[in-house]
Amino acid sequence: MKSQLTMRQKDQRLAWFLIAPSLVIILGVTLYPILNTLYLSFFEAPAGINLPKTFVGLENYRGLLTDPTFWATIGRTLYFTIVSVGLELILGLAIAQLIQSHPPGWRFLRVSLIIPWAIPTIVNGAMWRWIYSADFGALNGLLQELGIITRYQVWLVKPASAMNLVILADLWHVLPFAALIFQAALAALPEELDEAAKVDGANAWKRFWYIRLPQLRLAILVVLIVRTVEAFRVFDIVYIITRGGPAFATMTITYLTYLETFAYGKLGTGAALSFLISLFTLLMAVIYIRFLYRPQEQSE
Repeated sequence: MKSQLTMRQKDQRLAWFLIAPSLVIILGVTLYPILNTLYLSFFEAPAGINLPKTFVGLENYRGLLTDPTFWATIGRTLYFTIVSVGLELILGLAIAQLIQSHPPGWRFLRVSLIIPWAIPTIVNGAMWRWIYSADFGALNGLLQELGIITRYQVWLVKPASAMNLVILADLWHVLPFAALIFQAALAALPEELDEAAKVDGANAWKRFWYIRLPQLRLAILVVLIVRTVEAFRVFDIVYIITRGGPAFATMTITYLTYLETFAYGKLGTGAALSFLISLFTLLMAVIYIRFLYRPQEQSE
């Protein structure tokens, strides 16, 4: 028994010794920037080499939390997140269910889903900016050919529709992620329950709602957490398509952080914004886990 314990201790020491270099690198490239950003958030730090920093304590956080612009930006970001993630869940489940029902061409559909997801976000943003172009955009051309519009429209100058158009561009890019996760989860479900419900007379909708959907809770949790964090931190597609306009209608919290840090040179305010973004995303992840994760059900 003693020899087995000694061998286990040696294995543990060897394991720590082997992963130590990786841990040092990970801590160096993640922990230090995090701590340095936290430290910087307590200062009024103008951009520039060797410019003096002034300690202001929590003033950067207080200024942001009492600024109407900050809360308006949070509202727009939450709108983007809720609409984008909500549509991804609904459409992702629908596409996954369609693939799982094996219609003609379902293999081609499953493979083709990878194409939008594989396109880099910057390329996707540039493509949709061309589609929305008021001069030669594909959207105007298509709608005019169909007789829906009589002349080209300037789509991105209307604050009421600009955010929805950005959401559409983002949705096309990331929807395959949700669809493939849900399709893999559906394929792993036992077919006996579904077949028994079918024998009992349950239609397709009832079988999906009462049998399949409850068993997809963990897959839904994964998609919700991953996509909520990404949607709340959306930056690149907004930067490429609208630059936060028109009239700040598509200004998200991460784009505001970019402006405060790099355009306005307020490094302390940008650092404080970064930590507030982290707190918001952490809070949303905790809420998801609290309401969707049921470990006792998995053990049963």
